[in-house]
Amino acid sequence: MAVLIRTSDLPVKDRHDAWRDIVCDTLGPLDTRIAPGAPLRGEIEIGRLGPVGVGRIRTSTPHSVHRTARLIHRDNPELYRVVLAVSGSVRLEQDDRQARLGRGEFAIYDFTRPYDLAYDSAVKLAVFSFPHDLLALPHDSVAPLTAVPISGETGAGALAGPLLRRVASDHDAYSADSAARLATVVMDLIGTAVAERAEEVRPPDGEARRRTLLLRVQAFIERRLGDLDLDPAAIAAAHHISVRYLHRLFESERTTVAAWIRERRLERCRAELSGGGSEPVSAVGARWGLPDSAHFSRLFRGTYGMPPAEYRRARSVR
Repeated sequence: MAVLIRTSDLPVKDRHDAWRDIVCDTLGPLDTRIAPGAPLRGEIEIGRLGPVGVGRIRTSTPHSVHRTARLIHRDNPELYRVVLAVSGSVRLEQDDRQARLGRGEFAIYDFTRPYDLAYDSAVKLAVFSFPHDLLALPHDSVAPLTAVPISGETGAGALAGPLLRRVASDHDAYSADSAARLATVVMDLIGTAVAERAEEVRPPDGEARRRTLLLRVQAFIERRLGDLDLDPAAIAAAHHISVRYLHRLFESERTTVAAWIRERRLERCRAELSGGGSEPVSAVGARWGLPDSAHFSRLFRGTYGMPPAEYRRARSVR
């Protein structure tokens, strides 16, 4: 990771302005508020795990960060972020919800909507940023789950939390190929943990049950994209529903089961190729359930406008 700022390297009089500038330049337009005269101590590092941004923030100075409607109007990339409390405590507010995250807990928030993030004491945070379409959950399904704490002790959170912490800690140890593949694991576990949390926070009415089932099915598909036997019959059997009802679930999303699987496979391939690397593109396609290289190339070109090898070259020169 690149160290963007280490306050101990700067004169005291320059620290507040430099910290604000770095936060806005790297994390997006944000309003940073620090008590006047408070001694600012901290460090910000940033890197990439394929298509996923990874940041580490350490500070012993209480302060807060705000994403306001005015700042959103200035610049509004369609990103989600996940913040993990490595140590200390952080308060996240969005959409009239507030999460107080202790060590090992994490939460997702939407960069396209206002939020507040505050630390009352010394903290170490890991922050992951990724495009909306990299999360295999419908956008309107994620909206009710922003600023909802996810425990690192139970369920999918018990897998996701330690992995997120380790990835942020060991980021520099991964090769480009390993980082791209690891990014898919990170996104898979985040999506699964969010979908699992949805079952706990939504009221048990008919529509909520249907939505929750759809999220579970989508998370199941996401975990098995590389399985060549992944088909509607297998998916329906795993969830104890009929194939007909499975198709009805996806009709409500104006898509089909096959189209969803194909879209997610291609997106996983695109995400890996975006991270560069030297692995043959046919191996990338095969890993995500598209073993026929000619078929994979046609699908990829039809979706993204160029063959997979050309796409990777174009991304690597940016």
